[in-house]
Amino acid sequence: MTTLHRPAPPLRPHTTQFPQVRPQATQPAHRVPPDRTLGRDLALPLGAVGAALLVTALLLTGGTAHTSAVLALFALLTLAVALRTRPALAPVAALVSWMFYDGFVLHQHSELAFHAPDRTSLLILLLTAAVGAGCAAVVRTVRRRPAA
Repeated sequence: MTTLHRPAPPLRPHTTQFPQVRPQATQPAHRVPPDRTLGRDLALPLGAVGAALLVTALLLTGGTAHTSAVLALFALLTLAVALRTRPALAPVAALVSWMFYDGFVLHQHSELAFHAPDRTSLLILLLTAAVGAGCAAVVRTVRRRPAA
């Protein structure tokens, strides 16, 4: 026996009303001051690696005979590192450059001495680092000064 039923109503999907979520008002992201960058933190180790690579290249090519030209190369390397590093670490950059220069260029057997050429080269590298740190400090103060 067959019974006839009324057709079922069409299925309508049940929509759930979710509450509207608004993003919370947040504070702006913490801005890192321009003098606190990774480049400034890595400048000294990268400078030491650069000095080691420079000494290696000079020893492989036999270019350690021209000590004044090599000192100029080390002064340029020290200047580049002093421009990028923190001003307080500029003398350390000069000291690291001097140790590589004195130990491998002047004395050839990784010996450090403190005779007249050694003191002169240390003084030149320290002055180069001071000039680099001073120039970098001037550039930073000019950049921080608000435009009038």
